Amino acid sequence: MSRSQRVYAWFDDRLDLDEAEQFMGKAFPAEDSFLLGEVALFSFVMLVLTGIFLGFFYEPSTTEMTYEGSVAQFQGESLPAAFGSVLQLTYDVPFGMFIRRFHHWAAHLFVASIGLHMLRVFFHGAYRNPREINWVVGTTLAILAMGAAYTGYALPFDEFASTATGIGYNIAGSIPILGDPIAAIVFGGDFPSSATIPRLYFLHVFVIPILIAGGLALHMGLLVRQKHTEAQREDDVKPVDSGTAEAAADRNRETVDREDDSVVVGLPAFPNQTAVSAVVFFLTLATLSALAGFLPVHNIAEYGPNNPAGTPALIMPDWFFMWLYGFLKVLPSSLGFHLGPIEISAEFLGGVALPSLVFLAVFAWPFIDRRRDSVHFTADPFERPVQTGVGVAGVVFVMIASIAGMNNLLAEALGTTTGAVNLPLLLAMIVGPVAAFGVVHRAISRERTTADTAAQPDGDDRTEPPEVTDDE
Repeated sequence: MSRSQRVYAWFDDRLDLDEAEQFMGKAFPAEDSFLLGEVALFSFVMLVLTGIFLGFFYEPSTTEMTYEGSVAQFQGESLPAAFGSVLQLTYDVPFGMFIRRFHHWAAHLFVASIGLHMLRVFFHGAYRNPREINWVVGTTLAILAMGAAYTGYALPFDEFASTATGIGYNIAGSIPILGDPIAAIVFGGDFPSSATIPRLYFLHVFVIPILIAGGLALHMGLLVRQKHTEAQREDDVKPVDSGTAEAAADRNRETVDREDDSVVVGLPAFPNQTAVSAVVFFLTLATLSALAGFLPVHNIAEYGPNNPAGTPALIMPDWFFMWLYGFLKVLPSSLGFHLGPIEISAEFLGGVALPSLVFLAVFAWPFIDRRRDSVHFTADPFERPVQTGVGVAGVVFVMIASIAGMNNLLAEALGTTTGAVNLPLLLAMIVGPVAAFGVVHRAISRERTTADTAAQPDGDDRTEPPEVTDDE
């Protein structure tokens, strides 16, 4: 036995490498849209790595410090340590601005890739039995990603960040009965307090990343256990002919029937899928590097440190929070009411109740569109008028709500007031999704009817085959 064989045998005795070899042969469907999950995974890895770099220079404290960095307008001034440390790492630490931008765009790509991945899973019906649990895990990851982004908002402690964080504090405080305890736990009491930044920093760099890492591990473990879904095969799949006599002899035995869902037809994990994943990783790295190199991010020097007496002229959340912000903007305060001593405010309805109903519907969908038998192959969206109509209606709803979050810009463009556009936007949030569902459902149903009619022979030409009996 050679030295390399002895080394392999040593590791094999302890790690059971034969099972690892079997995993390396696991098949991955050759579908480009399936790679969105890998983009999300790589984005998270880059978020962690850049976050570690930023954490070396960030000080999670509101204690006053004397700024002695290179930004002239704050030279020698007393600034909150959180704000001053972000100024220093942005303008004085080598590559600090680039890493901060990279971290920012990685967060956006992380949320975007999760959202697109969920849309792909939804429209192709890949959430059905037995994959309902993984849909729930994926939805939870989307919520955690948004939570990580929100807690990161506050950390620069500039005027924009503190105002945006204050909106979250007010929403938390609007929760009946539990609002004050939740606000006290998360924000450290009345916002902003000396405990606010340390607590949000702890959530941002430890609690939420640990939960995301655990969720990703569970998500991938379930994926390996349950196998990938696969697009419908057009025909039986024959093995690749290597030209050997053994391949020719086994060709018929190894042919996979087009309806056989016991195996996945695709690329083996190693080396094929590994090479594809490497390409996706470097493309993700290149995309984020280009964004960080050419597109600026939040300019804290322009906003200045937190000023409790002031409010920025324009407060606008990132795109993935815009739909929630739209609820807060268009719901009239008159919708609030009392249940005995309990106040149900419009802020609670728009900031907590409606978003919770949206996510509850997303969580529940696999159990609404349930299947008794397990499903391996993905569905054609153009063969599912109800499900596709619901998906398009949901997208339209979020888009209109996001436009409502920019009602001030819309009103300015139309030369009117925000009050004048709020009611049409609120009506559009109700009517738009219903209309979108109706149009999509009708279009798909009509297309299916046309296709079925074209597949049928003319009625006059159809003849019944003669019945053959033993007597004949």
